Amino acid sequence: MSKLLKTPLFDAHVALAGKIVPFAGYELPVQYKHGALKEYTAVREGEAGIFDITHMGQVRVEGKGALAFLQYVTTNDVSKLVNGQVQYSALLNEQGTFIDDITTYKINDGSYYLCINAANRHKDVAHLQQEAASFDVHVIDESDDTTLLALQGAKAQVTLQSLTEIDLESIAYYKFSKGKIGNVEGIISRTGYTGEDGFEIYIPNTIAVDVWNGLLANGAVPIGLAARDMLRTEMGYALYGHEISDRVTPVEAKLMWITKLDKGDFIGKGAVEIRKAEGAKQRLIALKLTGRGIPREHYKVFVNGAESGEITSGMHSPMAGGVALAYVKPEHVTEGDITVEIRGKQVAAERTTLPFVRSNVKK
Repeated sequence: MSKLLKTPLFDAHVALAGKIVPFAGYELPVQYKHGALKEYTAVREGEAGIFDITHMGQVRVEGKGALAFLQYVTTNDVSKLVNGQVQYSALLNEQGTFIDDITTYKINDGSYYLCINAANRHKDVAHLQQEAASFDVHVIDESDDTTLLALQGAKAQVTLQSLTEIDLESIAYYKFSKGKIGNVEGIISRTGYTGEDGFEIYIPNTIAVDVWNGLLANGAVPIGLAARDMLRTEMGYALYGHEISDRVTPVEAKLMWITKLDKGDFIGKGAVEIRKAEGAKQRLIALKLTGRGIPREHYKVFVNGAESGEITSGMHSPMAGGVALAYVKPEHVTEGDITVEIRGKQVAAERTTLPFVRSNVKK
């Protein structure tokens, strides 16, 4: 087993009594001394929470062929982006299943920035660099030199504004600006993984501690992995290795909205078209328990007494009770009595819509 990595903020997490656990090859805080529930509450109920998500990968794509390259390797239509806009997308393999889900930042016509998932970083970069050989483009992995922070919650803007020259009010949802953060150039985007207003902040490692401490001094609450996953699950956002993987296509994962079959050729397009025409063998649904219990990952889902699938993400939501995302057989997406097996007992559930709780993103 390879040695776990530390982000530039590792000592800061320890100083704040963060409980350190291994995650995606890094040592990261799962929670701090007051616990995940208080951290979750700070974000949901009007404060600003700060997350160290430096474990995510950051990749720059540069060159005259950047647009053509990204159109070929990603599912969404990159040609629709304007400068300063962010796009949710995916990388597929030739079988049409997920290599990763990503966000694409357009800086200008010849320069883009990709944020990729932590556990997939090296696989993604290798894939992108291999495909780049056929295009006039350079793929540069900047992950080791970049700190990524997420600041989420109603007070995110006021908490961050004094630390940057960028006018945060001018940044719309899924847009970004480049400018000085502290005394160094960085990127701030109005994006996040919580369903609250907030920002993701890309800065050089050299100023990571200063920016972190500045946000704490302005009232930000440090948030660990556990609360982050609670917030993510309540929104129904997909997570690699859970709702998406190399075993499912966008058809099953309800992500055809980021898969533009009419934009021209891209990796996996043919396989996705075939799967769409044939019909999926499983489909993702949202469910809520009506009986007592907490739905967890891999718990079996039954419809009319017969096993239909399993939970991919589940939790007890402080606001919505027992909620989960699950794959079931296509014929059970809307029909049949649904239950979740919890410790050998069938607990009643009902299908529902997403998000499980109201989103407060600033659109």
